[in-house]
Amino acid sequence: MNNRLIATDTIIGLAKKTIETERDAIAQLSSLLTDDFASIVNCIIQAKGRVIISGIGKSAIIATKIVATLNSTGTPAIFMHAGDAIHGDLGTVQDNDVVICISNSGNTPEIKMLVPLIKRGTNKLIAMTGNTDSFLAKQADYILNTHVEKEACPNGLAPTTSTTAQLVMGDALAIVLLEIKGFTSSDFAKYHPGGSLGKRLYLRVSDLVSKNQVPSVQQDEDVKKVIVEISKKMLGVTAVLDREKVVGIVTDGDIRRMLNKYDNIKGLTAKDIMTTNPKTISANTLAIKALEQMQKKGISQLLAMDNDTYIGVIHLHNLINEGIL
Repeated sequence: MNNRLIATDTIIGLAKKTIETERDAIAQLSSLLTDDFASIVNCIIQAKGRVIISGIGKSAIIATKIVATLNSTGTPAIFMHAGDAIHGDLGTVQDNDVVICISNSGNTPEIKMLVPLIKRGTNKLIAMTGNTDSFLAKQADYILNTHVEKEACPNGLAPTTSTTAQLVMGDALAIVLLEIKGFTSSDFAKYHPGGSLGKRLYLRVSDLVSKNQVPSVQQDEDVKKVIVEISKKMLGVTAVLDREKVVGIVTDGDIRRMLNKYDNIKGLTAKDIMTTNPKTISANTLAIKALEQMQKKGISQLLAMDNDTYIGVIHLHNLINEGIL
């Protein structure tokens, strides 16, 4: 084992060479698009079944990622390993499905065995390959050309640039399908209900406010009651009301400023120390919009309103706890 330290410039140089090789390959990929790409998109849109994507080795890994992207953007897809397909999993393919086989060479033994079995049915076969003269390409109904001049691997052996090209072509296919289908952020939320991404798309202010206590004082109440209310409700703030109408807000900061300004706070009321025209937000607004408003205004809480009715406070900590920030 070589324990000597390698120079930083050498390491960074090798990394840059790899990235630039793959960048250049991707830059050329758009020039390989043909009318087949449009035909494939129409074929998938018109199909009554799913998109079955198959591959072997590293191409199989890329296939699983493309399947995941298609599923999450509204195009039903299933991964079928090419090796397993010829040993019983071919039943995955149903009559109305479209099949995409991924193989850089297009001539692997598993692909050569699988393709004739698929061709026995009525399924459209799409080849994603870097070799348009291959067995796979010649048997396919349509071709997605992912040819690259060379792999980033200096030995030209490890699939690197070629699998990157496959990944990008798969993304292009998924996004075109998404756009044509009119797949919206609301649709996206249906497929991503969990995690911070999903919450950004569906969680609303009302969902978070309902978990908090509702701090409020009347405008003529003394500051002691204000301090107690802020401490009790643990949001660092209280709304100030004139009966039911919001007329102001008192924050921890307002309390500190009051103590700096007055030696004697006896007789002071909420109205004396409140900030008028407090920042509010509709309870029906997406929580991510509340975050954007807080960041823009440099504040950590907003008063939530249901029309003209005050219903509580949304705090920056609520957004942090939900993973939105």
